[in-house]
Amino acid sequence: MMGVINLVNEPDELEELTYTRCVASVPFGARYRLIDFGLSNMVNSGIDNVAVFTQHKYRSLMDHLGSGKEWDLDRKRGGLFTLPAVLQETTGMSRGDLFQFYSHRDYFYRAREEYVVISRSHIICNLDFNDVLDYHLQNHADITVVYKKAEEEEFGRSRRLAVTDDGRVTMIQDQSGRLRTDNISMEMYVISKELLLDMVESCLAQGYDHLVRDGVMKNIETLNVYGYLHDGHTGTVNTIQSYYKHSMQLLNPRIWRELFFQKNLIYTKVKDEPPAKYTESSHARNALIANGCVIEGKVENSILFRGVKIRRGAYVKNSIILQNCEIEENVIIENAILDKDVFISRGRVLTGDKQAPFIASKTKVI
Repeated sequence: MMGVINLVNEPDELEELTYTRCVASVPFGARYRLIDFGLSNMVNSGIDNVAVFTQHKYRSLMDHLGSGKEWDLDRKRGGLFTLPAVLQETTGMSRGDLFQFYSHRDYFYRAREEYVVISRSHIICNLDFNDVLDYHLQNHADITVVYKKAEEEEFGRSRRLAVTDDGRVTMIQDQSGRLRTDNISMEMYVISKELLLDMVESCLAQGYDHLVRDGVMKNIETLNVYGYLHDGHTGTVNTIQSYYKHSMQLLNPRIWRELFFQKNLIYTKVKDEPPAKYTESSHARNALIANGCVIEGKVENSILFRGVKIRRGAYVKNSIILQNCEIEENVIIENAILDKDVFISRGRVLTGDKQAPFIASKTKVI
């Protein structure tokens, strides 16, 4: 298999978190980025030829991925390819993902692999694509889509699938559809390279340029589409509420272990920071605290990324504090998300709600 992480037209309702970065490079879980999950799943499945199709705001993503060394993708053959979006000459706009696949079709032609795994970056899970490929071959499928059983609040923003008892997918509907089911697409597809390239050319010839909407959904009656049920922990991060919810779930040791340590490891860019430092006045309870932090105050039910400084008398509760934030003395923060390099001056009180957390954008001074 070869891997494609498709960032073209990725859903983005992460507000302040994506003002300066794309969804794939949004920080998650004290030291990771969202793209680390998809990339690590591919590498752990033995895929050593991965292309990331970018669209916009990808400076921090390029900085994070580098040569792919952390994922063992800095190779002479295959490895990690970052393929930027091709603008349409007349409008200066970038078009749908099939147009981008067509523009970089030589990447597919040159690859030795027979099958392609296409994935998005905003799905958090620990999954082995070898199992999906085995299922795909066993059912002689044209396309296999990975799906999960979802909770009520996720229905509104995901594609839904009608799946028969033998695994056939008979219908895929967008968010606006009326299909009543709890089968939610994880936006991961296994397809043969030959069929993908054929689909790219035939759809574009008809004026269509979206892989799932035009290539899969419109041809679902003529194609053999099967659904592979993933029953492990899965998070869809496409809104601020889902980002906050799935981040906070990591404070549950069972979910933390299942995502990061049970099957395979999740890899990320390594930063050399000293261990977190706790002074005598500090108090930390049920928190994920990354290395490089200095804790002098009180931290409860929170996630602190690298290099965060919590001064004496400050109290942080139910919050996500991104890299290098500084929280001065006697500050109270509850139900908040602070982006990188935010500075909170002494005595401030910032409180949000669990359904609508307070958000401070990057480098803000409050």
